[in-house]
Amino acid sequence: MYTDKKSILQLAALLKAHGVHKIVLCPGSRNIPLVQTLANVPEFTCYPVTDERSAGFFALGLALHGGTPTAVCCTSGTALLNLHPAVAEAFYQQVSLIVISADRPGAWIGQMDGQTLPQPGVFGSLVKKSVNLPEVTTDEDEWYCNRLINEALLELNHHGKGPVHINVPISEPFFKLPVSELPEARVITRYQGLNIYDKDYQPLIDRLNKYQRRMMVVGQMNLIYLFDKRYIKMLYKHFAWFTENISNRTIPGIPIRNIEPLLCSMDFEAQQKMRPELLITYGGHIISKRLKKFLRRHPPVEHWHISADGEVVDLFGSLTTVIEIDPFEFLEKIAPMMNTRTPEYPRQWETLSKAIPQASFPYSEMSAIGEVMRRLPAPCALHLANSSAVRYAQLFNLPEEVEVLSNRGTNGIEGSLSTAVGYAAASEKLNFIFIGDLSFFYDMNALWNPNYGANLRILLLNNSGGEIFHALPGLELHENARRFVTATHRTSARAWAEDCGFEYLAAHNADELTAAAEQFTQPSITQRPMLLEVFTDKAADVELLKEYYHNLK
Repeated sequence: MYTDKKSILQLAALLKAHGVHKIVLCPGSRNIPLVQTLANVPEFTCYPVTDERSAGFFALGLALHGGTPTAVCCTSGTALLNLHPAVAEAFYQQVSLIVISADRPGAWIGQMDGQTLPQPGVFGSLVKKSVNLPEVTTDEDEWYCNRLINEALLELNHHGKGPVHINVPISEPFFKLPVSELPEARVITRYQGLNIYDKDYQPLIDRLNKYQRRMMVVGQMNLIYLFDKRYIKMLYKHFAWFTENISNRTIPGIPIRNIEPLLCSMDFEAQQKMRPELLITYGGHIISKRLKKFLRRHPPVEHWHISADGEVVDLFGSLTTVIEIDPFEFLEKIAPMMNTRTPEYPRQWETLSKAIPQASFPYSEMSAIGEVMRRLPAPCALHLANSSAVRYAQLFNLPEEVEVLSNRGTNGIEGSLSTAVGYAAASEKLNFIFIGDLSFFYDMNALWNPNYGANLRILLLNNSGGEIFHALPGLELHENARRFVTATHRTSARAWAEDCGFEYLAAHNADELTAAAEQFTQPSITQRPMLLEVFTDKAADVELLKEYYHNLK
C-alpha cells in the first residue's frame, strides 16, 4: 500500500520508470510516507541505514557498483545536511546519486517549528539539478510535480553524470496508506547526440511513422535557414506546419501563419477533430495564446521538442521526448527515413487556413501595421516591440525577405527600442520598428545617443495608453484603477523625434496614413531617420479587433 500524497506517488512511479532500483532509507517521522511507499514498491531494493552521513556514502558505493543511479532518502532538518559530504564526493566523482529529502510545508520554515531549515537548493553548485516539489492539490500542481521529477532524473546523466536533489514538502496527516497502485506517470525521455548509427534512432523513426496526424510548431528563431531542396518536399508534405513571422525562414515550405484567426474560427468540436497525434516543436517562444490553449486542451499522444541544449521545455503540458540535436540536422536526417505515403492531415489544415480571409481593418492601430507591412521593401529588417505591436503583426502577410526580430525572451516592453537601434547601428539594411506608445516612451532614451543612422524608421502607434489591457477577456476596470493599469497619457513624440534628428511624419486618419506610409516605406535610405506617429482611439481599436474575431466564428 502507498501514501495518498500525489507528489510522492509521482516520485515513486518515475523512479521506477527511469530505472532506479536501489534506495537507501534513513529513519525519521517527516519521511514516513516516503519510506512506507518506496519500501512497498516490488521493483525497489531498499537498504536501511540510520546515520545519514554514512547512508550517503553507502548509497554512493551502491551507485559505483554497476554505474546505475541510486537514491538516498532522509527526513527533514539537519538530517539532510549530513548528506552533504557524500553529495560533494558524488559531484566530483560524477556519480548518479539521487537525494530525496522530506520537508515541512514552506509556510513553517523559519517559524521555530521543529526540524526545519531552508532545504531547497541547500547543496548549491554541488548538484546538477535541485527541485522543490509542490504539494499537489490541482491538476496543474501534479503536472508541475511530474515535470520537475522528470527534469531532475534526466539530469543524472546529461552531459556527464552527477547527483541531483529532490525536496518533498509533506503536510499532515501523512500516516495513511490508502492507495493500492502507483499512478501511470508521464515519463519524459531524452535522446542525446543522435546519428543514424545510434541503436535507439530507428525506434524513434518507427514511432514517428506510425502517426498520420503530425503537427510541427516552430517558435522564434533569429536566423535564416534555407533547407536543401532535396529535403523540402520530403519534409513539408508529412506535417502540418505552424509558425509565426518571428520564426523567419526556418521552415521547409509555406507554413500556416494565420494561427489566431484560424483557431478562433473553430469551435471546441472542430478543434478536437483536428487534434494532432504527434506534435514536434523547435525554436523559441510562441506568441499565439490560442495555439497554446488549443494544444493544452487537445493534447497530442506524444510531444517531441528538438533543441541543441536538450532542456526540458513543456509549454503545452504534454512533453514526452526531448531530442538534443540541432533541429535542422534532425529534420534533414529524418526526411529520407519517413514512409512515402502522404497523410491528409496537412492538407486538411491548409484548406481550413486558406478559407480565412486576409485581415482588414478600418483606420486603427491594426490598419497602420497592415498598411506598412504591405509596403515594406525587401530585403529589410523588421523589429516588433512587445504587447500589441508584435501580436497585431501576426495578422498580416510579410514579404519573404524581411527579417523579423523581437524581444520575446521575457516579453517585456522595456528595451525594445534600444535593442532595435543597436541592431540597426550594425546593419546596412533599412530597419523598421513597430512600437506602441508605452514601449516607446519607456525606452525613449534609446534615441539619446549618436550611434544610429538614416537606415532607422520607427512606426509609433500612439493611442494614449495601454490599449491591449482593454482587449483582455473578462477584465473590467474600475475608473479609479484604469489610469494606473493602462498608463493613460497625452504625450506625442514629435518634439523628441525632431530634436534627435528624425524626419517626423504623422497620421490621424486613413488618408494621412496612406500618404505617410508611402513616404515611410520608400526603399532607398534617405538623409535622415524617420518616425511615423499614428494616432488612434484605443476604445475604437479594441471594438474593431473584437468585431474582427467575432465575425470569424
